[in-house]
Amino acid sequence: MILQDTHIVVWSYEDPERLIPVAVRQRLDDEELALSPFVQLELQYLYEVEKISVPADTIVNELKPKLEMVLADPPSAAVCQTALTLGWPRDPFDRLISAHAIATETVLVTKERRCS
Repeated sequence: MILQDTHIVVWSYEDPERLIPVAVRQRLDDEELALSPFVQLELQYLYEVEKISVPADTIVNELKPKLEMVLADPPSAAVCQTALTLGWPRDPFDRLISAHAIATETVLVTKERRCS
């Protein structure tokens, strides 16, 4: 199973062939995809502050069946406990999404070249 960060979800909605590298698209096609509820929350935030032009539900409702994506919903206490141990990233959404991946031992696909 692969979690996608917010950028990857937006890119998948907007223009995956142009925005997502071929090797990454191939891996996303080959494996089960999961959506963190924290990504959905960040999408709505980005919509509300006018960084994206489409509400979260529209993006998620289109991509879930198209990509056969499931909503991954681990216990929030476990995710938050993991997030407390991270000194990075500073962005609260990124920290929660990273913690979700770590707490559930799930691969996270992100636009970042390197996470540390």
